[in-house]
Formats: sequence, structure tokens, C-alpha cells
Amino acid sequence: MNRIFIDFLQQNGFLPERARLLSQKSEFLNLPAKIILAHQGDSVEHLYFIIEGLCHAYYLTSDGKKFSKEFFWSKDCIVNFESLIGKSSAPYSIETLAPCQLIKMPINELQQWREQCHPFYLKLLENQLLHKENKERFMLLNSPEERYILFSERFPDLHSRISDYQIASYIGITPISLSRIKKRLGS
Repeated sequence: MNRIFIDFLQQNGFLPERARLLSQKSEFLNLPAKIILAHQGDSVEHLYFIIEGLCHAYYLTSDGKKFSKEFFWSKDCIVNFESLIGKSSAPYSIETLAPCQLIKMPINELQQWREQCHPFYLKLLENQLLHKENKERFMLLNSPEERYILFSERFPDLHSRISDYQIASYIGITPISLSRIKKRLGS
């Protein structure tokens, strides 16, 4: 499994020897569903590379409500930039939603890439920025029904792997509103 990670690193600007060293500093995890990788409020110690599986980042309110931040799947890196840049605790939790094969890497490696303006760090940052702008546009310019339709079209595989509660939370509506939309659409 580390071969996949080494290849990924090499494809993203790391020389073979450096990729092997990073792989050695990392840990392979084979986890079942419903494992918390990071708790909201804890210090951020690692970044994760998903070889296979599905993870969910979510905010938890003081009264126990979950709000979906993002979903991550194969070949995604899970990086908490807010904690990295602000040196703060994790503003959200990360959980496996399906069995996952992950690489766990110490966050100090990412801190070094940031200080060096490494091309891989810049690529991660650019991907995050693009995703945030797309999500902002998605949320601001579409009605709840349009957001549900777009979500279903863009992520058909994901749509079948997560609960209606998680979909509703991700698109910014209540589960009851989602149920009404699905009924209107005949979904």
C-alpha cells in the first residue's frame, strides 16, 4: 500500500528518495467504518491520504448537531489548513464512513512543506481554495432543490454511500426539507 503513496508523492513533485523517506515516517491504517480520526477541539497531529474508502469531516455543535463540512474518498488528502496555519485545535472532526485504507503522516512534514513553499503544499492549498470557492458558489447561487440535484449529478457514487441526513447537512438544509425535495422530484 505504501507503493501507492510513494507513487502519489512522486507524481506531486517529490524525488524518489524523499518519497520513500516520507513513506517510512508515515503509518498505514486499515480501519473499519465509524472510527474517529480527529476529534473537534483536539490538537492536529496528522494529515491523511486515503488509499481507499470514505471519510467525513463535520462540525459538532454544543447541543450535539452535526453539520457536514466535506467528504473525502480515494486519492484525497485530508489536511486541516486552519489548524496548520493558525496553530489552533481542530475546528471539526473526521470520521471513517466506510472501511478505509489510509496513510497517516505527521503534520510537521506538512509544516516543513509550507515553510519551503513546496510545490505539493501549493497544490494542496490551490485545490482547497478551488473547492472552497466552488462550494461557496454552490451554496449561494442555487436553491435547495438545485443543490440537491447538482449534488446527485456531481457525486452519484457518494450519493448512494451516505445517509440522507448527511446529504441534507452538506447541502445546507434539514432532513425534512430534503425529504420534501426528493418527494417532489420522485427520487
